[in-house]
Amino acid sequence: MKAVFFEKFGGPDVLQYGDLPDPTVAPDEVVVDVVAASVNAADWKFRAGQYPSHSATKFPAIPGRDFSGLVSAVGNGVADLKLGDAVFGVLAAGREGTYCEKIAIKPAIIAKKPEGLSHANAAALALTGLTAISAVEETLQLKSGETILIQGGAGGVAGFAIQLAKHLGAHVVTTTSAPNRDYVKSLGADDIIDYSAQDFTKVVSGCDAVFDTVGGDVATKSFAVLKPGGRAAFIASGMEAPKSPRDDVTSLRPPVRRARAPLEEIAHLLAIGAIRPPEIKLYRLSEAADAHRLSESRHFRGKLVFEVD
Repeated sequence: MKAVFFEKFGGPDVLQYGDLPDPTVAPDEVVVDVVAASVNAADWKFRAGQYPSHSATKFPAIPGRDFSGLVSAVGNGVADLKLGDAVFGVLAAGREGTYCEKIAIKPAIIAKKPEGLSHANAAALALTGLTAISAVEETLQLKSGETILIQGGAGGVAGFAIQLAKHLGAHVVTTTSAPNRDYVKSLGADDIIDYSAQDFTKVVSGCDAVFDTVGGDVATKSFAVLKPGGRAAFIASGMEAPKSPRDDVTSLRPPVRRARAPLEEIAHLLAIGAIRPPEIKLYRLSEAADAHRLSESRHFRGKLVFEVD
């Protein structure tokens, strides 16, 4: 099969495009012919060797965590999927490897792709949707009438989170750059802060919750806008949430549940019109290095997606 892989950690130039062996189907697994795979920040962090857990990585290594495609082989013991089923999903926690034409995976962590949704859009919604649902619904437990600040609103996860928070009945404040103002407004943001022109800590306060997708100083400063008893969730500050400088608010690191149920929730939210796919920029799999350079720059909106097939 064709795949993007690397044989040592490093910058985008270590990515290679070539042939690797096809996976074989094992009992209780299916093989999926990948039609589309999306780019996540975790992919280039993996490629760069930024995760301590990847110190035992075996090379060649394939990046990528989410995908959409067609079932092409069904192992013994699999009863709920059949050949030709269109599915989307995310690899199991700790596993990388969707930048390729075929993957073997347990069916319990994939779901049927909604009819009418393209494979590119399904791939773009998979990990972003799971992450946003985990953060907003399960970790922050956002309620109707509450106010949430979502940092970096034009990104894939944050864009989904804006829509989900509005669906839950919250008042949504978000930060973004001026060129993305109309985009985040179209997603449902109530108040929009241009981070290049305004200090968000000077214009917003008394939030019930913060969801930070940016990290760094933005994460540290986010505690200031919370009211007493508020809570903040962080996905760009490593595997643990940053320590709160305040003893009257809670700092949380959402887990991202890999399971069929939250994937089916994504499909349901899409079906009822609560969310829509993000804006996407398409790449060929052979253009992975270019996609990683843009992803690392963070100067884009929505999602970057590979058309694999």
